[in-house]
Amino acid sequence: MRLSEMSAKEIVDFEQGERLGVPGRLDARVNASTGEIEAFLFPTTRWSPFRKNEETLEIRWHHIHTIGEDMIIVNRSI
Repeated sequence: MRLSEMSAKEIVDFEQGERLGVPGRLDARVNASTGEIEAFLFPTTRWSPFRKNEETLEIRWHHIHTIGEDMIIVNRSI
């Protein structure tokens, strides 16, 4: 699966019962010595009337429970 395909999937935390959103833009942090994916990073934008705040949400690889056809299910409490 390509990173661009994963960026179109909705991310849901099943432990919290929370929709984290559809990344749209997704980056991966890769361990340079092992080549393993450590985490996925995607921006979360919060709008205010005065400015745009952009934070980055990090989903560690071991938090990913399932990658389905249209959804990525994570458990961030592990």
